[in-house]
Amino acid sequence: MARHGGGRGWYGKVVGAALGVTMLAVGASVWTAQADSAGGSSSEATAPATPGGAAEQVDVTIAHASDAGARGVNITIDDGPDPAWTPQVLDILREYGVKATFCVTGTQAQAHPDLVKAVVAAGHRLCNHSVSHDTAMDKKSEAYQSQEILDAERMIIEASGGVRPMYYRAPGGAFTPYSRKLAASHGMRPLGWNVDTKDFERPGADAIVATVERELPNGPTLLFHDAGGDRSQTVEALRRVLPWLTEQGYAFGFPVR
Repeated sequence: MARHGGGRGWYGKVVGAALGVTMLAVGASVWTAQADSAGGSSSEATAPATPGGAAEQVDVTIAHASDAGARGVNITIDDGPDPAWTPQVLDILREYGVKATFCVTGTQAQAHPDLVKAVVAAGHRLCNHSVSHDTAMDKKSEAYQSQEILDAERMIIEASGGVRPMYYRAPGGAFTPYSRKLAASHGMRPLGWNVDTKDFERPGADAIVATVERELPNGPTLLFHDAGGDRSQTVEALRRVLPWLTEQGYAFGFPVR
């Protein structure tokens, strides 16, 4: 979930904290160049999460590009799973043949393992969103950050039946160089976003859709939520956004690894 009231201020913090991360320029041309550079990201980018086994080191930089190429978009769903809303989101994704990345918290994964398994069974990817969704993690000790990330990883693997999360999204974008390095060493690529739909504020489905249409030139990774409150507006917005993206000639992919 984005930090409330912070707009895209999180992004400046992420870039300031992330060593070697280049700020994403606004504009379709830059997005296209970024996506093209990731287009040959290997078969790993489309491979399912691997049950069990040791995790392999991945890139520590914050991913935004899509493995679907220059016209790829990534649908990411945060804060769940939630018994009321996640099944509805899964139904819509299935209806439109879209695969998404679900950024789940450890507490929610532990509480609803059946939903985590349903996400995996439907061909979606898992992302570690920390244990408790502490948006001030970047101000806490490395020991605390480690506990939040590694405990969540364990909880997600247990809930999923052995499937590892492939990404790590810091709550509110509260990445640190340490958290990125730790996540990457466990096979979880740090994951950012380009279009914050602000659906957590419940501005109405029309506003959510308008935000996607207006901000899509910023980049391919879209942020939605399936938990944290009433997500009926998100469900309605997804029902409208997914076919619109297809009509505009976009392809759905996963974030690069």
